Amino acid sequence: MSQGFSGGCLCSAVRYQSSVGPQVVGHCHCVDCRKSSGTGHCTHVVIPEEAFTVSGEVKFYDRPADSGNIVSRGFCPNCGSAVYSTNSGMPGVVFPRASSLDDPEIAKPQMIVFASRAPSWDHVDPELPAFPTMPDGGPRQVIADSN
Repeated sequence: MSQGFSGGCLCSAVRYQSSVGPQVVGHCHCVDCRKSSGTGHCTHVVIPEEAFTVSGEVKFYDRPADSGNIVSRGFCPNCGSAVYSTNSGMPGVVFPRASSLDDPEIAKPQMIVFASRAPSWDHVDPELPAFPTMPDGGPRQVIADSN
């Protein structure tokens, strides 16, 4: 998929563009994604950082992941919407939240990570490859290995 996409926060103070389509899309059920989303998981779109531009003020909250890598979660300081994140262990990659997409239909989940932490009430799609934690190499490696 090569078509770009756009998105932003609830109040439109933060807007972003991607010049490429999603490289990988996945659900994450880790505790931090659950707590930062206010529900059972986050759905992340994976794109190269060089294809991503953002306008407006973004505030970041940094927290170590289970791996020790720092995950920086970007949100709008005005409306509080989660917009995108980065991970120090995956340089050159940006993870826009599918919930912030202008057209959420472009996000076609391909995998589930931290499935072992999914609450019983948050349905895990049995059609998707599911990993109990984050697989070695991260989401891009899993998709590359499956092709």
